[in-house]
Amino acid sequence: MATEQWLFDQDGIDWEELSILFRIAPLGEKSAEHLRLVFGNSRFKCFVLDAGKLVGAGRALADGRDCSYLCDIVVHPDYQGRGLGKALVGRLRELSAGHRKIILYANPGKEGFYRKLGFRRMLTAMAWFQDEQHAIDTGLVADGD
Repeated sequence: MATEQWLFDQDGIDWEELSILFRIAPLGEKSAEHLRLVFGNSRFKCFVLDAGKLVGAGRALADGRDCSYLCDIVVHPDYQGRGLGKALVGRLRELSAGHRKIILYANPGKEGFYRKLGFRRMLTAMAWFQDEQHAIDTGLVADGD
């Protein structure tokens, strides 16, 4: 990506374009307004553009010392397999330096990708989802646990 540009604030981000990126990645339906709110409430954020086109993004909720949670890491399908996801995680980890723990949850099937980046499976993680059945159906949580 010869014309790659990294942005670390959300000024000028096209939220509709980011919403489409989530849909085609495919990481589900997230409206432009939803994304504007959650990225705006995140301590760290990264956006990657190639020739002005949004091709990757990610964010971290962080408290400044104890915990940073990496989430919404998305890469355009045409750019997957080129190291952009790894670079996004790396930048968010750098921004989160100094936190006692950096956590994330991987979409089912992506655990190996994050394992290669130094993340380890948590044995005690628990979650509550607004749409519990969807979380069960997509393999994010176990049914009956």
